[in-house]
Amino acid sequence: MKKRKIIFFIYQLGAGGAARTMLNILNNIDRKRFTPILVTLDYEGDYERYLKPDITFVKLKTKRLRSAIIPLAKVIRKERPDIVFSTIPNYNTVAILARLLSFTKAKNVVREAAFLGGSTKQNTKLFLYGRLYRFASKVIALSNGVKDNIVKRYKINKNKIEVIYNPVDIENIQERIQTGTIKQEHQAIFQDDAKVIVTAGRLVRDKDHHTLLKAFAKLKEKMATKKTKLVILGEGILQEELKQLAKKEAIEEDVYFIGFQENPYIYFEKADLFVLSSLREGFGHVLAEALAVGTPVVSTKCKPGATEVLQNGQYGKLTPVGDAEKLATAMYNILSLEEKRIEEIINKGQERARDFDAKTIAKQYEKMFLRVLGNGPMKD
Repeated sequence: MKKRKIIFFIYQLGAGGAARTMLNILNNIDRKRFTPILVTLDYEGDYERYLKPDITFVKLKTKRLRSAIIPLAKVIRKERPDIVFSTIPNYNTVAILARLLSFTKAKNVVREAAFLGGSTKQNTKLFLYGRLYRFASKVIALSNGVKDNIVKRYKINKNKIEVIYNPVDIENIQERIQTGTIKQEHQAIFQDDAKVIVTAGRLVRDKDHHTLLKAFAKLKEKMATKKTKLVILGEGILQEELKQLAKKEAIEEDVYFIGFQENPYIYFEKADLFVLSSLREGFGHVLAEALAVGTPVVSTKCKPGATEVLQNGQYGKLTPVGDAEKLATAMYNILSLEEKRIEEIINKGQERARDFDAKTIAKQYEKMFLRVLGNGPMKD
């Protein structure tokens, strides 16, 4: 079979979930069938060091997304790919326009990673994205809930949309746990017999760390005889506001804002519990990663992602969005379990994580790419 060339376009190979998805697909896609080319803007991304060396990497000579259309069109015209794959609406817009201006026979495949919309302004914007997506051959949704939202908000035919979950590189996670070490300044957090809770995500409204901090304060009351700590991985505009809330709740001495960590998995692995308090999640990538690490999970019912990843509570506790009391109770219930029951939860969670293994998900992308190109089913 003829080898197919695919351009993967993203703003930068930075620290977000979209970049992790790109990295995992790029590193795991079958080189006998596909030639991957990564194109980004002119930035240094945190995940670039993990990109396999056989992948062609092109940086456009611009840092502005609007200025990337013509340069990307030139790359498409030079490389003559079969497919241009992109993710997130703004980047998808640039990728589609660049492909049209390249005057090549390449096909666009776009990926939607978030549960967007709600206000009139947002819905109008998404409807316009949907008009442009008519020029794409396939739209990938990272969960069934995101697919339903695309049909509703973007007005796209459901038959054009395919659900492929986020890939989790389990092999890489285990390797980074084995070879990584907790930073010196953070080691004391894990050196006593305290119960440690960890969370990871940007410090923005959608992640609702406010509810998590309030829940942690209530948890400390419930765990009166047992010391508890909360470790928050991530950066964002709400950091000072959240620190002030921790102080107001009188928990600041046991809450650790440690910023973005290149290797979050060693922190997950050392923790007794992973908690996600988001208002909404398209998938909830960190939940799948926590399951893969072997950390018990509590999450809000941040639709559609958490309910799908955890299968309505089968693989982790789910609580109502914004309810600090019920979140605290769920955390307390997990932290109070006997070791044997914790082991059962860990084993079950790791079994679920294998559904998202990067090699499995990469195969699904390969089959989808070939269907788009009219090659029919791919033999394993």
